[in-house]
Amino acid sequence: MPVAPATPAAELARLVGPEQVIVDSSITDSYVRDWTGRFVGSTPAVVRPRATDEVATVLAWCHEHGVAVVPQGGNTGLVGGGVPLEGEVVLSLRGLRSISLPEGDDRRLLAGAGATLADVGDEAARRGRAYAVDLAARATATVGGMVATNAGGLHVLRWGGTRQQLVGVEAVLADGRVLSTLRGLDKDNTGYDLPQLLCGSEGTLAVVTAALVRLRPAVRRRQVCMVGFDSVETAVDAALACCDEVPSLSAVELVLHGGVALVMDEFGLPAPLATPATAYLVIELVRTHGPATTTLSDDDLVAELASVVDRSPGVGDVAVAPSDAAAQRLWQYRELHTDAINRVGVPHKLDVTFPAGALAAAVEELPAVVGAVAPRAQVWMFGHVGDGNLHVNVTGVSAGDEAVDEAVLRYVAERGGSISAEHGIGRAKARWLHLNRSQVELDTFAAIKGALDPHRILNPNVLLR
Repeated sequence: MPVAPATPAAELARLVGPEQVIVDSSITDSYVRDWTGRFVGSTPAVVRPRATDEVATVLAWCHEHGVAVVPQGGNTGLVGGGVPLEGEVVLSLRGLRSISLPEGDDRRLLAGAGATLADVGDEAARRGRAYAVDLAARATATVGGMVATNAGGLHVLRWGGTRQQLVGVEAVLADGRVLSTLRGLDKDNTGYDLPQLLCGSEGTLAVVTAALVRLRPAVRRRQVCMVGFDSVETAVDAALACCDEVPSLSAVELVLHGGVALVMDEFGLPAPLATPATAYLVIELVRTHGPATTTLSDDDLVAELASVVDRSPGVGDVAVAPSDAAAQRLWQYRELHTDAINRVGVPHKLDVTFPAGALAAAVEELPAVVGAVAPRAQVWMFGHVGDGNLHVNVTGVSAGDEAVDEAVLRYVAERGGSISAEHGIGRAKARWLHLNRSQVELDTFAAIKGALDPHRILNPNVLLR
């Protein structure tokens, strides 16, 4: 392993310019702390390149001198995967924000790693198209970070996650060489699919500097509803029936009474339904064809949903949004959960996946699982019920106490689930990766890492620690 010089900040400033290298702790503080506040590290320098060639220069130097680097986008991750917990240099990609469309092709969009999800959505809309992936952190989550973690979000059940939208990437390897797969072909069977390899690799194999993504037809009509249920089981059953039987379904999200009450208290919102429910589904229906409308009172969309809901047991009150503004108000009861929970305390974020048949039982049983190791903890759950993704948030436990993580993740694995549905493995879940991956798989991961990053400078303390 090469020996690192004493002053990487000074050397990097010489290479890319002093204005691109930050050492002032009053500024770097926001780069070394993750969104939850649970993971806090330190860095000798934050480097903010403006172009791919500067990324290449930085990585080539770090590779030569054995200096570890943490690539960082919008810093919206929740598992400690994008902050320098072992004193690494932070490579911030926020400056790479260019967006363009390939000539003669309005079904693709080339976005720099620092472009936000909102930037991509706005540009797609200007072209009469839409980007399939959406999530609550759209204003700050960046393209590079979303590729690195294979971000999913609200519409996975209809459109898939980031991996399904990815056509090509531009990325810089650990030694500074630039890899480009931006041909944009729908079918290209010429060997290994490198964009898919890098998607979800959490910045451990290469640093993504741009992504070529698919655009889908714009939504022409949309309907948002909120439905109350008398139990989690009846809500989950109805959600799964919607997935099977409602062609226009775009999203179906599960929230619980306690979480909705917390959102109401923290943000001063009124009750979403006249009668409180044990569990709620926020449901979005869309059409991508036919005439556009300015209202959301589309009887045929509502009829599709009503055909399922009307025969579902345990249904309580229903709210149907009559306008786009009303739809946004209903979505708040789901999208403000994360902010509301962070106001209670620093949470342990455990985004997991369950098989469809185990999801309802998990919601009922997990508070007791947590209570067995942390009696004073509070458990807040919500998630993308259509794809089995449950966000388990635990407050009232110190940041470094991993007993809750251990209990929850073992419970998930024992029931055939995944310990990471979103945000990746990061630092938070690295010690439990073996619960989902065999030794042969882990050895294969390590071999790929060793081939692409032999000096282990790229995010070396996440995923495969």
